[in-house]
Amino acid sequence: MSTLIGTRHQAPTLQSRVVLFMRERLAVLDPALLAIVAALAMVGSLTLYSAGADFPWRFTDQMRNFAVAAFVMFVFASIPPALLMKFAAPVYALGVLLLVGVELFGVTVKGAQRWLNLGVVTIQPSEIMRLALPMMLAWYFHKREGQIRTLDFIVAATLVAVPVVLIVHQPDLGTALLVLAAGFFVIFFAGLPWKWLIAMGLAGLAFLPVAWTLMHDYQRQRVLTLIDPMTDPLGKGFHTLQAMIAIGSGGVFGKGWMQGTQTHLEFIPERTSDFIFAVYSEEFGLVGNIVLLALFLALVVRALSIALGAATLFGRLLAGAIALIIFTYCFVNMGMVSGILPVVGVPLPFMSYGGTALVTLGMACGMLMSIQRHRKLVQT
Repeated sequence: MSTLIGTRHQAPTLQSRVVLFMRERLAVLDPALLAIVAALAMVGSLTLYSAGADFPWRFTDQMRNFAVAAFVMFVFASIPPALLMKFAAPVYALGVLLLVGVELFGVTVKGAQRWLNLGVVTIQPSEIMRLALPMMLAWYFHKREGQIRTLDFIVAATLVAVPVVLIVHQPDLGTALLVLAAGFFVIFFAGLPWKWLIAMGLAGLAFLPVAWTLMHDYQRQRVLTLIDPMTDPLGKGFHTLQAMIAIGSGGVFGKGWMQGTQTHLEFIPERTSDFIFAVYSEEFGLVGNIVLLALFLALVVRALSIALGAATLFGRLLAGAIALIIFTYCFVNMGMVSGILPVVGVPLPFMSYGGTALVTLGMACGMLMSIQRHRKLVQT
């Protein structure tokens, strides 16, 4: 009997301590959101492996990027929303400072000055602003909760305008529009009056002729190519036409993984990054596209569900903005590849090759998990 009692009160073993520690750490992850992200990461990895068969180092790099993004997601899932709020203003200020650094010391690639070499790594600060801006606006409106006035919307618009103008000047109109959309989503969820929305829409339409004159030649050419890509099938319209051919040739069930002729005969340009959806469509067909759309829809719905149940205005605004940012990414990229939107440099979440974009997505998913976890803590 004494032996049994001694065994019962025995100190936990190292193995049991490790198991307990891992359970406590993994408890910060939302199972539903994690399952969706894991499925998208698997689909993205398979597609990139096929798209980058001629340069396998990209697949290896992307696996490293996924590992870093997963670590970042875990870290941000462990940070309470209250602490995220404290970092919102400094992160926004750092993002603007980095954009100014790009303006002064940026690395120019293909005629665009969008990257900043920090010695150890080269980053694209505009990607950071896609989350830093919504965080800043969510923090600002949270501080003004219950007393939001017209002046607050003007201040918020100014906070949006600063990074957008810097990104447009790089030039990177596609990313600038996405950052603008990210800021708009937060302002909209904060209670922007409908009459303001209508006035902004009318003003935007009236500004289109002026915007056309301010656009670079290649940007105007992209719009004209959207209207009729056959005007220059071997030049400006080549990207769009080849992507549309790849999507159509996939048929209902696709040609099979690693069997895409448009892909492996190198007709699809930028097939590991902006046009990877064309690769996926060719190899997995209409059925594969339905599955992919269902996964993206599940991700957006889960994010909106977390936003609805958030404990604070900061959490609701940030989670809601993240949901619509992901939706916008998917819509713009797929629309661009399908020929219904102009060609812009917008990656497809969890599919396109790129480290900064993946890490940003990891941060976004981690924030969603943090908001979800602390909603439960508050309710109990």
